[in-house]
Amino acid sequence: MNLARKYRPKDLKDVLSQEHLLGENGLFTNFLKNSYFPNALLFGSPGCGKTTISRLIAKELGRDFYEFNATSIKVEELRKTINSYKGQFTQPLIFIDEIHRLSKNQQEVLLPFMENGDCIIIGASTQNPYYALTSAFRSRSHLFELNPINDSDLKSLIEDVASKEGFKLSSEALEFIVNSSSGDARGALNLLESASYVNKNIELATLKQIRPHALQGGSNEGDSHYELSSAMIKSIRGSNVDAGLYYLARLIEGGEPPEFLARRLAILASEDIGNANPNALNLASSTLNIVLHIGYPEARIPLAQLVIYLASCPKSNSAYKAINSAQKAIKDGLMLNVPNHIKTHAKDYIYPHDFGGYVEQRYLEKDVTFYQSQGAGFEAKLNEWLGKIKRV
Repeated sequence: MNLARKYRPKDLKDVLSQEHLLGENGLFTNFLKNSYFPNALLFGSPGCGKTTISRLIAKELGRDFYEFNATSIKVEELRKTINSYKGQFTQPLIFIDEIHRLSKNQQEVLLPFMENGDCIIIGASTQNPYYALTSAFRSRSHLFELNPINDSDLKSLIEDVASKEGFKLSSEALEFIVNSSSGDARGALNLLESASYVNKNIELATLKQIRPHALQGGSNEGDSHYELSSAMIKSIRGSNVDAGLYYLARLIEGGEPPEFLARRLAILASEDIGNANPNALNLASSTLNIVLHIGYPEARIPLAQLVIYLASCPKSNSAYKAINSAQKAIKDGLMLNVPNHIKTHAKDYIYPHDFGGYVEQRYLEKDVTFYQSQGAGFEAKLNEWLGKIKRV
């Protein structure tokens, strides 16, 4: 029966919850009005329509559609497919699922085709693919984020399919399918289909037997992946250990990749703790390396250890503010020449080690200040060191 395939949208206007891209004045709508679509990366939760949208874009543009998966893609097959269209008026649309898994070599094979317009490449991923793709690949494509299917749209879809298929749904059963599917239309229809083989009169108890846990840990429209990860970071920044652990657990139960969580925590270690406790970044780096190698369920333990440690650390955003200040100054036009005596091979450079480790000399054309220490935690020790080095 495969309800997910049977009720897959046949037209872009039938795609749910992507008004920002497919609405009357949506970005994709305007692209397609002009018979144009760029190389693109579609980023969104499972079952939000990435593959369907790509198929329908190909249909709208009159392009042949080829579907590959990065976990099993063969470079020669891909190259042969694209080259077969050389000299033709229209080029194919190449869809690559799990695009974040492309190797660097595979990405490099695609670059000339993207550059020359030999095809349209649309990649899809449930995690932000920018982390895994090279700068060359990113510069030739655009990242578009898709929304999870919202509860209202998902409810309407389930009711419509149930009615057409002759299923009966209790209100509790309908709510359970919607709430436990967490914006995944395919997951919702798969649950409905499986339950229908038990009894066409679908009850809550049957659904709970088939799906004892929510697909994405309650990451529904109100408590999305983004809201939960934001809440975790803010709780740690606010030194609330238990709240940090709670949101970490929600994200883990929702199937959030451990490497995503470790990356977010590594950013926090530098942005919100920094030199107040430099070891925070070391532990975050170690955690990221560990979870990349062990995965769940064990990855939850070093992640929990890191959350507890980061929440308990003294906090400082001095480094974060300092680099922001320096970059802003440059964007605002502060372009200082490198003084002659510290240029490469300069003969009048004064070597600090010849003077016990420090000697007064100018390193900028004029004095500027970007870094303002907060004196938090180990920052106080760094201030002390600087004072001793400069003998002030």
